[in-house]
Amino acid sequence: MTIEPDQKADLIAAIIVTYNPDFKALAQLLDAILPQVHKTIIVDNGSQNDVCSFINNFTNKIIFEPLEQNLGIAKAHNVGIEIARNSNSNYVLLFDQDSLPHSDMVKKLHSAAVEKRKAGIKIACLGVRYEDPRQKNPPPFIKVEGLKLTRHQCNCESEIVEVDYLISSGSLIPIETIDNVGGMREELFIDYVDIEWGLRAQKLGYQSYGVCSAYMQHDLGDNPIIFWGRKIPVHSPLRHYYHFRNAVWLYKQNWLKTNWKIVDGIKLIRKFVFYSLFTENRVDHIRMMLKGIWHGLTNKMGAMKP
Repeated sequence: MTIEPDQKADLIAAIIVTYNPDFKALAQLLDAILPQVHKTIIVDNGSQNDVCSFINNFTNKIIFEPLEQNLGIAKAHNVGIEIARNSNSNYVLLFDQDSLPHSDMVKKLHSAAVEKRKAGIKIACLGVRYEDPRQKNPPPFIKVEGLKLTRHQCNCESEIVEVDYLISSGSLIPIETIDNVGGMREELFIDYVDIEWGLRAQKLGYQSYGVCSAYMQHDLGDNPIIFWGRKIPVHSPLRHYYHFRNAVWLYKQNWLKTNWKIVDGIKLIRKFVFYSLFTENRVDHIRMMLKGIWHGLTNKMGAMKP
């Protein structure tokens, strides 16, 4: 890999979590990220297809850690982080298997990290602008201010924007921050893992940033629904179970700011109405969302039991 002058002291490990991946898309991700980082770690969450053989045929430059079953994104991240820590990495860079970074993405993120750390700022994580190729509308960076949800669209590429949290894929996190904040909450399994961690880090005095010059393609949800000319990403009923369960669980945490609970709670109600009215198999969506709400209230966490 080509080492930039300000990167000589920092080792960056990419952590890719896989679960029954599309090997063509995974190959594209690996081709894009291998030249940009010091080490690449794949943690496989109990895939049924043979990820190990694919990797062995693709390259011998990857650390592969298979889990016996799907233990969730949070557990997989924590396993990858521990491997990165033991290899003396300074940063981890998290990826989903359906992400595709631009060729200078890591350089942009790391430069922003160096800038903020030189200013004495305690960094939680730094994240990218991502675009779902099916939607062509990069989601904004998010911050709650009072009872208002501020959406920052990036007016110029030089901006580095303060945010409350970032999606995990494409986020650069100092190992030192993880040592102080703690790892991902494994009982969440999937959904709100990145949100909970970002808000927990913020509570401890760490700040997350969106880097407007760093780009990545990323598939968000299943096929989107067109609603009033907008394409709205929609997940499966099972993912909506985790989304609603973990949101409700998070609202119960006494360390979370009340205004954040209110603003996100209003969003959650809107999602419930939308998914109940406009999705296919809406009865399944309603049933799983209600089940998630109940399990969040009663602390039934981890992988959903059949």
